Amino acid sequence: MTKTQSVEELARSVAQGIAASPTTSATQAGQTERGSTDREALVEAINQVFALFRLNYANQFYAAWPDASELNQVKRLWLDALKDYPPEMILRGARYAIEHSEYLPNLSRMHDSCQQSLSEMGLPTVRDAYLEACNAPSPKAAYRWSHPAVFHAGAATDWYFLANNPESVSWPVFRERYLEVVLRATKGEALTLPAPPAEPETPENTLSLEERKAALSELRKETGL
Repeated sequence: MTKTQSVEELARSVAQGIAASPTTSATQAGQTERGSTDREALVEAINQVFALFRLNYANQFYAAWPDASELNQVKRLWLDALKDYPPEMILRGARYAIEHSEYLPNLSRMHDSCQQSLSEMGLPTVRDAYLEACNAPSPKAAYRWSHPAVFHAGAATDWYFLANNPESVSWPVFRERYLEVVLRATKGEALTLPAPPAEPETPENTLSLEERKAALSELRKETGL
């Protein structure tokens, strides 16, 4: 990649040529549900990730996966391991990995890169979002959330469910809901927070000192005290 050619430009060029590439065909990457738009989008994302890696880490790429059959097995592994992420987030993760390391990422680092890519969008990581949602006091609408996505994910998970179930039960549900909200955000949806509850009105002394004295004097006349 030249200094003037951005990762975004590479992604576009990869997307245009990916169908003709013998080592990055969507069918070889493990597509089993041709009628599923979501599945196709995920397969396409995995194909683009590996094509980007091939362009950016050429020597390392061919050293790691010297033949097509091995590469296709790795693609299937990554497809299964990353299936919970929205395709847009997978591509962001790949770009993050390319921009922050000169070494070809493994699957573990790809997971980390997908998480870190959220910060570039102004979003907390899934784990940070989960902890924030679990620890936020009530009323939830009055809490100062790090990002509206955390509130929406918590509400979609159900606050009572989060508060009354162990992490082993609540974490996977919240994670799924949060990634759904993140996908909406990556598609341009403006996430907003509900208006905070109104503070109860407190009686105010609207009368001046002189007015209060006059009222007290009038009260004494009326009662004869």
